[in-house]
Amino acid sequence: MAFQKVGLKKVTLANGEQIAYRERDGGEQVVVLVHGNMTSSKHWDVLIDELDSKYKIYAPDLRGFGESTYNDRVTGIRDFSEDLAGFIETLELEKFHLVGWSTGGAVCMQYVADHPGKCEKLLLLASASTRGYPFFGTKEDGSPDLEHRLQTIEDVEQDAGKTLAMQGLYDNQNRDGLKAVWNALIYTHNQPDAAKYDEYVDDMLTQRNLADVYHSLNTFNISPHHNGVHEGTNQAKDIDIPVLVLHGDRDYVVTAQMQDEIMEDLGDNAMFISLEDTGHSPLVDSLEQLTKTIETFLK
Repeated sequence: MAFQKVGLKKVTLANGEQIAYRERDGGEQVVVLVHGNMTSSKHWDVLIDELDSKYKIYAPDLRGFGESTYNDRVTGIRDFSEDLAGFIETLELEKFHLVGWSTGGAVCMQYVADHPGKCEKLLLLASASTRGYPFFGTKEDGSPDLEHRLQTIEDVEQDAGKTLAMQGLYDNQNRDGLKAVWNALIYTHNQPDAAKYDEYVDDMLTQRNLADVYHSLNTFNISPHHNGVHEGTNQAKDIDIPVLVLHGDRDYVVTAQMQDEIMEDLGDNAMFISLEDTGHSPLVDSLEQLTKTIETFLK
């Protein structure tokens, strides 16, 4: 079944948020794909087309992305993970695998830590760290101030170097500006074909929660350490299922240090694989390598 023929469905959660999702028919093994920032379920399309037909696939739009609602602002990653829990409960999924990309990795880790017993395997794709994704202030010259990690949502909202710049691209529907950012940071070697790229930009422009996501990532911390904003909850130890950590060797968004932190905090049940010649979007850079690695892990 081609992904493009899979229509969006919607479910309403107990909290009143309506979650849109894509669904692909398959066999008995259920895989739930959780996207990252500036994307939605749309960005999984090539992987959904490629994964073996034995997998039944669900790909939700997180709150404030794609076609999902954004009635109440999120204040932390747990808001997203509790939406994921509500989505899973509403669809009555009992056993499944989770794949979380970037911000989606943090969402999936929080879900597994809070809701043991349902997720069988967790795959973290270019994931934010167990200690969050730091949001640093901006110097007068526009460069990041690595000595000044922002602390509050108000600070994040007013940051000129990142939030206001990116929000401006959204507010002005600046498609060329968004492509320039992605080409500089994500699609550095390879790009989707022109038509698909335009669809992805259309999808980016649906996001309504940019600053809130930045703040949620900045404050996320399930490690046993202080991350510069909060003391960790030490919930990483509660993730006791097999975890595969995948990271591209030329990822300019998520650092190797963040992957080291994940491995340290998750311990022996986590395995790391470096994806060769791959940036922050293995879906575009290394789809065949990514697909084989996922299917091998889920066997």
